[in-house]
Amino acid sequence: MGTDDKRRHSSVVVDGVDRAPSRAMLRAVGFTDDDFKKPQVGVASTWSMVTPCNMHINILADEAARSVSASGGKGVVFNTIAVSDGISMGTQGMRYSLVSREVICDSIEAVTEGQGFDGLITIGGCDKNMPGCVMAMARINRPSVFIYGGTIQPGKNRRDIVSVFEAVGAHAKGDIDDKQLHEVESTAIPGPGSCGGMYTANTMASAIEALGLSLPNSSAQEAISDNKKDDCDRAGRAVLNLIEKNIRPSDILSKKSFENAITVVIAIGGSTNAVLHLIAMAHSAGITLTLDDFTRIGAKTPVLADVKPSGKYLMSELIEIGGIQPLMKMLLDKGLLHGDCLTVTGKTLAENLADVQPYPADQDIIRPFDNPVKKDSHLVILYGNLAPGGAVAKISGKEGLKFTGTAKVYSSEENALKAILDGSIQKGDVIVIRYEGPVGGPGMREMLSPTSAIMGKGLGKDVALITDGRFSGGSHGFVVGHVTPEAAVGGPLAFVETGDTITIDAEKQKIIWDVADGVLKPGRGLWKAPESPKRGLLAKYADHVSSASDGAVTDAFPD
Repeated sequence: MGTDDKRRHSSVVVDGVDRAPSRAMLRAVGFTDDDFKKPQVGVASTWSMVTPCNMHINILADEAARSVSASGGKGVVFNTIAVSDGISMGTQGMRYSLVSREVICDSIEAVTEGQGFDGLITIGGCDKNMPGCVMAMARINRPSVFIYGGTIQPGKNRRDIVSVFEAVGAHAKGDIDDKQLHEVESTAIPGPGSCGGMYTANTMASAIEALGLSLPNSSAQEAISDNKKDDCDRAGRAVLNLIEKNIRPSDILSKKSFENAITVVIAIGGSTNAVLHLIAMAHSAGITLTLDDFTRIGAKTPVLADVKPSGKYLMSELIEIGGIQPLMKMLLDKGLLHGDCLTVTGKTLAENLADVQPYPADQDIIRPFDNPVKKDSHLVILYGNLAPGGAVAKISGKEGLKFTGTAKVYSSEENALKAILDGSIQKGDVIVIRYEGPVGGPGMREMLSPTSAIMGKGLGKDVALITDGRFSGGSHGFVVGHVTPEAAVGGPLAFVETGDTITIDAEKQKIIWDVADGVLKPGRGLWKAPESPKRGLLAKYADHVSSASDGAVTDAFPD
């Protein structure tokens, strides 16, 4: 490629006599005469001080931009937003979390297209940053590399944010007092980085690496580490190589690469949010991915990682034994990954993994295939008269594979949490939380507070929870989310009554509401949708968002 070919977007902005005003503006932010001749790379930073997940990303963004500029390009840092799930959890503010994924994607598109960048580096830390970044990369389709901000170091006694949520439940049960709760609260989060278990952030970082959009082991590095700084340095050089070779996300993303991502998510015991986000990311790339793809791949893919929330180990401990690269090599050698998929290294996945060394013989974080944590996927797609459009369950098997119980129905997360904490929930109950879907929330809040309270109260094996909302990657127990159609659009969940019997059967992949079909007809005629916001971001989101089974996207393409 010639110089102009490498700058086919930025040259429109800065070349020629008529672009003197643009160059004048850019000189003020540090451009020189030579810089106007170089490929421009936008570095989308999700830095902010609203969450420890992102508080260090300005340092990573500066390092990536420095690397671009030192390697023959011109790096330009710009910012987008972050909403902290861990802070907003259990409040009305959590309605903005999933919405922020769309805002992040749209804002990166706006700046990249508006400024005419030739390439793009995106850096994400908190949960929705990562899919939002990838959706933008796929939509814009310019040479791009994703950098994961990195995981947090463990707190005292291997604590993390979920330790605090579960301590609230233990406090309500009377197992710990105010002083002990304060001690957990004060020591769980020691500094920068994303939440420390295989929650949504670490899950999505691993999935993006499996997709081929980040450099090898970007997903398995601590936020504050030399390895993470090196990742940023390598990303700066890698994006210029992609520009040189004109390798774009559309050359990397394919149905096979998404199948690789699903396989890795299952093997690591990842978050249910991965289902929602991978479908949305595929949508942005123009690739059809459905709930049934998770079932198909899940039938042949075991859970191999014994990691939190349902397992034992933290991400930092997985990093110590080599991260996910040796796991991916295991999966590739077993024929469970497509090795011919292109990646941002300019090489295939198989080429990247060729020299990866196996895990140490004495480790037990990643199990062998003949002794898995679970023989098939923990992400179970359920259908039935309560979820004709599908639902997503996270069932590790530790809580059993089938649950039949009596519904206790709540129309908000807050009401359900109150009932759990005050002792109203008993063994055999199926907690139903409705009107928390993409439209009904609006925003599809995560139910970490209720699920953590259930675990803290010692009811993890004795109750189930069903919702048209979703779950944090830190949730575990017998939980079913993403119920579609959601209650706010007249889905069956809107008509469940306290006292009804509900069965969740992971083996048959069914969720059954024990009620005659005819019973629904009178109630449906009287039912009215709950009021939704009339203006602002949530109103726009509710008007445009698709079903959770379709990724809860807002840029639906015409048929």
